[in-house]
Amino acid sequence: MAELVSMEQAVKRMCLEETSGDPIQILRKMMALPSCHMHGPEHHVMVGCALLTAYKNAGGDLDLPAALDTMIQRAGSVPGGFCGNWGACGAGISTGTFIAVISGSSPLSEEGFRLAQKMTVKSLDRISDLGGPRCCKRDSYLAILSAVEYVKEHFGVEMESSDIVCIHSAQNEQCIGVRCPFFAGKG
Repeated sequence: MAELVSMEQAVKRMCLEETSGDPIQILRKMMALPSCHMHGPEHHVMVGCALLTAYKNAGGDLDLPAALDTMIQRAGSVPGGFCGNWGACGAGISTGTFIAVISGSSPLSEEGFRLAQKMTVKSLDRISDLGGPRCCKRDSYLAILSAVEYVKEHFGVEMESSDIVCIHSAQNEQCIGVRCPFFAGKG
């Protein structure tokens, strides 16, 4: 009988085997997992895990297994629909969680607290510029691009960043089409 593996376990296993320093490339592999839906809270976990993995592989100082466990625990508690119901996209929040993990931030930290909050703001600002409706793929890409820039500037680690052309628009009933910077057309 085949072993049942949760989405979080599959993501962690994938990250521990990954050698790329490109979080977009890593995220695409996660999005290809059979348990990844078009929209859903799994994106909240995947964004942070892709960033942690790319950060480590690009030379960042990090205990990756422990960091992934922390990310899965924290980001996994952000429910689906958080974007529209609470006013903050979980993918954007995941970038702040990523910064909190790599900086060792806690609610009592000074600099790590500031850096994590600023990262979340930067991601949410970029996501909000396009408006709705939701697209977990688009918002995940935008959040990661914001984090790649932020980490280079504030941590001196240069992660790679692939070009992004959406392959999911045909499955997204709420696709915004040409308003999306990653839109390649349906069909």
